Amino acid sequence: MSTFLELLLGGLSMGSVYALIALGFVVIFKATEVVNFAHASLLLAGGYVTALLHEELGFWLALLVGAAAAAVVGAGIEFLVMRRYRGQDQSVLAIVTIGVDILLITDLTRRIGTDVLSLGDPWGSAVVRLGPVTLAQTRIAAILAAGLLITVFLLVFRYTSWGVAMRAAAERPETAALMGVRLGRVSLAAWAVAGALATVAALFLTVFPTPGLERATSLAALKAFPAAILGGLDSTTGALAGGLIVGVTEALATGYQSQLTFLGRGIGDLAPYLVMVAVLLLRPAGLFGTKELARV
Repeated sequence: MSTFLELLLGGLSMGSVYALIALGFVVIFKATEVVNFAHASLLLAGGYVTALLHEELGFWLALLVGAAAAAVVGAGIEFLVMRRYRGQDQSVLAIVTIGVDILLITDLTRRIGTDVLSLGDPWGSAVVRLGPVTLAQTRIAAILAAGLLITVFLLVFRYTSWGVAMRAAAERPETAALMGVRLGRVSLAAWAVAGALATVAALFLTVFPTPGLERATSLAALKAFPAAILGGLDSTTGALAGGLIVGVTEALATGYQSQLTFLGRGIGDLAPYLVMVAVLLLRPAGLFGTKELARV
């Protein structure tokens, strides 16, 4: 039972991090109806800047600067690239984000090289014992930080003028523009918010028990993508639910992998995608996604 509880809590922790990344996918999709495949490069950029500056500025200030840098990169992608293709088919824009991601990831991996970079987090390798369960402090911090950020975002999304503008742009962009909503500003802010959230996710992907930031860290965004799809690409609540489901599924499948050998090795990495496919077979729009209705 203690093993199950450790795996469950660890899965909830990683699921919270995946939810932050998935929320970045959802925010951009709601603002622009574009699936952003450049999200991995935003994650790596924010983590890299934090790793470079934490010794000079201290951890918290470096994290703030890293989040700001990733927000600027995200806003720059929107302003310099995506805005030039406005009005194009969404599939074309998605392909453009793939090209942007390749360029940024190539440059960042060249800079990182074979190094494993520390972000200088204050928790180190400390653990907390809850009865028979042992949990790293970084895992608890991940749950608390993700919960706080997601709650703040949902409140802002619900009660501020920017949130109202985003909801209007997501529902009826043409009507929203006629009513005075500046779609460009909404889109720019969405990319910036996604970049900042990705930086926090990069932090908790690279702290103990992970050795640190490396070139492969950006691949975590691929694990969060099933979370966004599973929950529904146009649902902020779905991002949270999808992230937790993916995190718990991955943790349990990895933890009990020796008992699941009949499914093949590496089932832990594959399990989130299997769950995503199973859910989409029953609900093509995701668990909380909006169904598209058409009159024929």
